[in-house]
Amino acid sequence: MRPNSAKRKLQAGESVTCGWLSIPSSYSAEIVARQGFDCVNVDLQHAMTGFETAVAMLQAIATTDAIPLARAGSRDPEPMMKLLDAGAYGIICPMISTAAEAESFVDACRYPPVGSRSFGPARGLLYGGPDYVTGANDEILTIGMIETRQGVENVDAIAAVAQLDALFIGPNDLCMDYGKAPKAESDDPEVVSAIARVLEAGDRAGKPVGIFCSSADAAIQRQTEGFRFLVPGSDANILTAVTRDAVTKLR
Repeated sequence: MRPNSAKRKLQAGESVTCGWLSIPSSYSAEIVARQGFDCVNVDLQHAMTGFETAVAMLQAIATTDAIPLARAGSRDPEPMMKLLDAGAYGIICPMISTAAEAESFVDACRYPPVGSRSFGPARGLLYGGPDYVTGANDEILTIGMIETRQGVENVDAIAAVAQLDALFIGPNDLCMDYGKAPKAESDDPEVVSAIARVLEAGDRAGKPVGIFCSSADAAIQRQTEGFRFLVPGSDANILTAVTRDAVTKLR
C-alpha cells in the first residue's frame, strides 16, 4: 500500500505543513498541492464543496506528492467512510469534545477487527494500491479537532484514545465557545491557556498537535511553540490577502 508520508513524519516527531482547500475547484486543488505541502485537506465542513467536487479535488491532489486529507462536515460516521472510500488518506473530524466522540470517530476510520469501517474502498484501491484493505488501518491518518471548552476539559482522555493519531485546534470556534471574538491567534488569556492545555496534553500522550493559523508567519510562531501539524491559512484566505495587497499597491 502507498505509504502515508505525512503520518510517517508525524510519527517520527517531525512537523507537517498542510494546505487547506475551501475553494471548490479541482484546478485550485492541483495548484495548491503542487506547492510543496506535505498534505492537502479538502474542507467539507465550512467550504462550499460537495462530495462529487471533493472527489475531483482528491483526484487532483493525487497527481502530486501531497497526501490527500478531508475534513468531514460533522462527526457522522457514514460521510467519513465515504470520503475514505473516495481516496482521502486521512480524516480531520470537527467538534471532538469527549473521549467517546473520539472513539466513535476513529472506529469509523478503521476496518474490523480494530474498527467498524464498512468495506467498499473504491478510489482507495486506485490511490492506495491493491493491498489497501490490509494496510489502511496503519496508513489512514485520524485527526480530532479540539474546539470547545468541553473538549479542552476532556483533552487528556481524548488524547488517550488509542487509534487517534493527532489533535488539531480550531482556534476560532474555541474562542467563541469561551465567549470571545473568533480570532486565529487570540491573545485572550483564557484562550491562550486553553490552547496551551491542549498542547501539553498531546505531549503527555505522545500525540502531535496541530492548529489552524492565519498566515505562514503565524504558523512559524506556532511551530516554535511545539505545534507539529501546521496550516498557514486556507486557499481563500491567501487569495483574499494577496489580491487585496495587489489592489492596494496599484491604487
